[in-house]
Amino acid sequence: MAGHGAEEHPHGADRLCEAGDRVYSRAVRRGRVARRDAEPVPCLLELALLHPDPDDMDWLVPTSPQEVMTRLLRGMYDEVSASQRRVGSAVAAFERYAGLGRQVQPAAAATEGPAIRVLDGLARIQAAMDEATQACTTEVLTVQPGGIRREAELSEGLHRALALRGRGVRMRDLYTHVARHGQGLLTYLELMGDAVEARTLDEVIDRLILFDRTVAFIPANTDRTMALELRHPALIEYLVTVFERLWRLAIPLTAPLPDTGIEGISHREQSIAALLAEGHQDAVIAERLGISVRTCRAHIARLSETLGAASRTQLGVRIAQAGLDGPPRGAAARQVSLPGRESRTAR
Repeated sequence: MAGHGAEEHPHGADRLCEAGDRVYSRAVRRGRVARRDAEPVPCLLELALLHPDPDDMDWLVPTSPQEVMTRLLRGMYDEVSASQRRVGSAVAAFERYAGLGRQVQPAAAATEGPAIRVLDGLARIQAAMDEATQACTTEVLTVQPGGIRREAELSEGLHRALALRGRGVRMRDLYTHVARHGQGLLTYLELMGDAVEARTLDEVIDRLILFDRTVAFIPANTDRTMALELRHPALIEYLVTVFERLWRLAIPLTAPLPDTGIEGISHREQSIAALLAEGHQDAVIAERLGISVRTCRAHIARLSETLGAASRTQLGVRIAQAGLDGPPRGAAARQVSLPGRESRTAR
């Protein structure tokens, strides 16, 4: 009877499968049934509705219907009794906690819940976000790391964004520069209109969503299946300060990225050069800028070609010589001398 386990017959004696009911009924009518006829319904043996005939092991005899009914009624009685005990315990616990709540009511009134709450699972995260959205009245601040936003990510939060826009809530979003190239984001911002203002940076912090400067959500693990809901005033104030400083450094999505001042080197390649100068590996650079490792290496190859570097070591030297090893400076102030070209003032 291998392969015919309880997984194929997940039921009890109170709800037999059609095949089981047919075989058991035949066994009751005839007094026994051949073992081979019961092979497709192992549930009858597992539920003790059939058992081997001691006189002939090739046959199975049924448990009487009266005994089966008695067994079912006994099981129901046990379940009801257990439920009554659980209800009694729950009522006692409720009364105990209610009494404790009355004792600490003045202190508890100072806040509207735990300062830090762990949300385990996407369903709980979504429910908490929806609750915060419904309570929000003035402002939402978000940081969205990574590169081009996928359509699924944008659609996931669209209902919340539209609800906020309908109540006149203002939203400010921070993205990486790479997100500028995603049509989905541009469509989303066009749909939201003046309700959303977006800016971009070379790299941003991990995901952050702040509602009315009173509650924030941040990831609690790398795959974002867990999150922290933060309501502690000091933590909220700190996160708002971080956001505002990044916002001042960011470039409006409607404005072009600044010229690097070096012909043949894009703004993204300038960012990659600065991170290379800090000693970061390709994978780390790609993650921080929201691009793939393959794209990152393609930019590094173009950097090497533009700067005339034959190796990574030489590329580091060329980056320093071109002034690309630190924060961007004014293009007019940078003197650039590339191999094989005349020294000139950067455009």
